[in-house]
Amino acid sequence: MYDPLRDKDPGCNVPYPASYWAGLGVDGASYPALQQDCKADVVVIGAGYTGLNAARVLAERFSQQVVVLEAHQPGWGCSGRNAGFVLKGTGRLGAVQLTERFGLETAQACYREYRQAFELVATLCQQGAIDCQAQPPGYYKLAHQPRFLPVFKQQQQLLNQHFGERLQCLSQAELQQAHLADQQACGALLDPDCFGLNPLQLALGYSQLAEQAGVTLYGGSAVLGWQQLHGQHRLLTPQGSVTAKKVLIATNGYTPKDFHPLLNGRILPVLSSIIVTRPLTEQERSACGFRGQPIVMDTRALKYYYRLLPDGRLLFGGRGAIQGRHADKPRYTEALLSALQHSFPALAGIDIAYRWSGWVAVSLDDLPHLHQAPMDSRYAGVSYAGGYCGSGLSFSALAGQRLAELAMGQAIPDLPCYRQPLRRFPVARWRRLGQWLYYQWGRWQDQRH
Repeated sequence: MYDPLRDKDPGCNVPYPASYWAGLGVDGASYPALQQDCKADVVVIGAGYTGLNAARVLAERFSQQVVVLEAHQPGWGCSGRNAGFVLKGTGRLGAVQLTERFGLETAQACYREYRQAFELVATLCQQGAIDCQAQPPGYYKLAHQPRFLPVFKQQQQLLNQHFGERLQCLSQAELQQAHLADQQACGALLDPDCFGLNPLQLALGYSQLAEQAGVTLYGGSAVLGWQQLHGQHRLLTPQGSVTAKKVLIATNGYTPKDFHPLLNGRILPVLSSIIVTRPLTEQERSACGFRGQPIVMDTRALKYYYRLLPDGRLLFGGRGAIQGRHADKPRYTEALLSALQHSFPALAGIDIAYRWSGWVAVSLDDLPHLHQAPMDSRYAGVSYAGGYCGSGLSFSALAGQRLAELAMGQAIPDLPCYRQPLRRFPVARWRRLGQWLYYQWGRWQDQRH
């Protein structure tokens, strides 16, 4: 599959992956390719959550003429491949870690932004009548070892006391008797608000909202060349070009190799892989102890995550191959299936109906970042957002809004993720080696007691 650390060309109009989400339908996801030379006020590169919301806000609030260039079709990348977890957070730093790194006041400000992003998803779904099959709330963070239970207690106390949350700590017995019977779980931290949805339908809904606001979207229009002429940017696609004063890069984990100096060496694309089973029988659901349709993630360094889908199938995901060319090797599907069966022995031998992979963008400091090039630099007019570390479904919509505000000279909240650009990885050419070493450490960490 396409590998952002190896490939400079992302391809053009490649079909959606054979995922469960695409199997439910991609009606309306057929935007034509750019076939002429044109001009715009702003060009947005990438039709995922971030780019589509940035474009919508630019057109809706700032009356800008906006063109979105997408190499394939909206939601083709991570926005349409993820597990559909709507969470109050992003990056890899929770409230406790944010507090330790930046202090309580800044952590609270970050969390208010995360909560606003969480609420924005529901607002946009209502505004656009987006049918993304939202499920009843209930998010469980599972302790895969007893040593995480005191950590959960600390998180519960901090978040309930200082961040306005209503988290519950569940013992192993409470979890298994009333929620779900994961045999690998020693207990859980329950957030009663977070929920699951169809991520691809969400992206397609965002594309319709952008179009209704006056945005022009082009599919099958990869940016293959970039020229700067007298303070203008001319982006070349296979059959046309767009010239604009401002460019917003919203390609995140799918940013091609050496795409732009502002992003080169600043993202580590990491593969996340997902399997989806056939629908579970009533007896199987009972044996697994499922009450409702929970969304679940564990505490492993190399995390597993899963959710029961509306039609009774079980989605199960985790880290996949390191290189794109190995993504489809059977051993990664087998590893996920083995982990699933360890959690739910009653599902031993269950058939897998769907399997796919997608890239998430990991940042060096575990935070996403928005950045606008200084006006006196050679890259004036260029901005980007990215580095959600696999937890961007909620935050990316607000990140798109903030990116639009930043591009139009509006003040945005003074938060760590907005103050500085993405940091460059040390010895960036060896990122994959560092990832491999981290995976070895992670496997050892996940097994120790």
